Amino acid sequence: MTKTLNGGTSVVANDDVTCGICLEDSKDPLSLPCGHSFCAGCLDEWRSRYGVEEEMRRKCPICRARIPPSKEMVTTLQTYQTRKQMLEDKNETSSERYHNACYLLAQAEEKVGADWDGVTVLEDNNDTPPVVMPDYIYNALYAGDIKLVLRWINLDRTEDRVNARSRETDHDLSALQLAAMGIQPALVTLLLQLGADIDYRNSEGYTAIGLVLHNPIASLEDINKVVRLLLSWGASFFSEGECSKRQCADVARNCNNPDIADLLESELGGRRCEIVNLSPRPELSGKTCVADEYLPGSNQYRVTLETQSKESLILDPENLRRRHRTPQDCGYYIEFRNGRAIRHDFDSNEDCQAFVSALERGEARPVATEEAEARAEQAAAELLAELGLDDSPVESSSSFKGKKSKKKGRKMMKKKK
Repeated sequence: MTKTLNGGTSVVANDDVTCGICLEDSKDPLSLPCGHSFCAGCLDEWRSRYGVEEEMRRKCPICRARIPPSKEMVTTLQTYQTRKQMLEDKNETSSERYHNACYLLAQAEEKVGADWDGVTVLEDNNDTPPVVMPDYIYNALYAGDIKLVLRWINLDRTEDRVNARSRETDHDLSALQLAAMGIQPALVTLLLQLGADIDYRNSEGYTAIGLVLHNPIASLEDINKVVRLLLSWGASFFSEGECSKRQCADVARNCNNPDIADLLESELGGRRCEIVNLSPRPELSGKTCVADEYLPGSNQYRVTLETQSKESLILDPENLRRRHRTPQDCGYYIEFRNGRAIRHDFDSNEDCQAFVSALERGEARPVATEEAEARAEQAAAELLAELGLDDSPVESSSSFKGKKSKKKGRKMMKKKK
């Protein structure tokens, strides 16, 4: 498959190539103009592992030929150029906003490199341009209007509306990022179940988890809910910038949020994991749990089983293996029906996967008995009380949802120096 770079240069993305970095079959393979091929992820890691002053990161790891800047890097550069020019046009050159724009622009220019030809851009492997969301969906995502958002997504399933983005002037935010910034856990989960890209980076290099941690408006309680949710779905960190693990942990600690900082700094904190090699409890092998708390004194994790019992255990790292949620293996399921977000919990992953498959096939749901419904409601009440979410509008077997933000609109947080 041939890709065309802006400016006419072509690269070739081939499904049957070996990555020149990891030496395995390439994932999302991308060939540079010099002809050497790499996994898209490996190439991104190569480019970001060195400091800005390290010129080697801009060159092919094999032959040292120039690597064109990515579309994301160029978009970021152009965004800051536009912002700086707008402030100059308004004669605001002495303002803090202007100095911040100049600082961010200088960083973007360093990343792109002084020898960039100003034209050639290394595109990603996605031939289809992103869907640009209308303004009313932008606001609906931030406000958590699930009905309106799902209706818009379902109006045209030929488009990838789950991964729709805002206009470039609105920072290229994804649907997931807007829902996360608005502290809308139920909507975030629904989007992830539909295949939203949890690690998408906007024009400023932020992922959803980075944007939530830098949110100056939300309470720590609300931030923690969404951060934990994103971690359990496998949110990644990058080796540098505002979305590096170190930077995110520092932001949490500086905001007097030590529990989240400890989670972020640990290997498995907040992650969904599979229990392995637990000889005292062999019946738990293969069961999944969430590492709710890292205990630095003993290097252990307090985990909660993904069963109806929600049993809590303290386990060693060697008894845990990451098993991030996916749309097919999500561990629980949030369904939006009759104007309500309904959470379903299961006693096994097999039960959850069967439920999801039945929904995808359009099959009728199992009929619940009154006794089963009563048990589900009791479990929901207990979980809500435990999480401090008694006023949550998400219903059924157990549920959660952040308080709807009363502050809507497009207020973006400033990037910290």
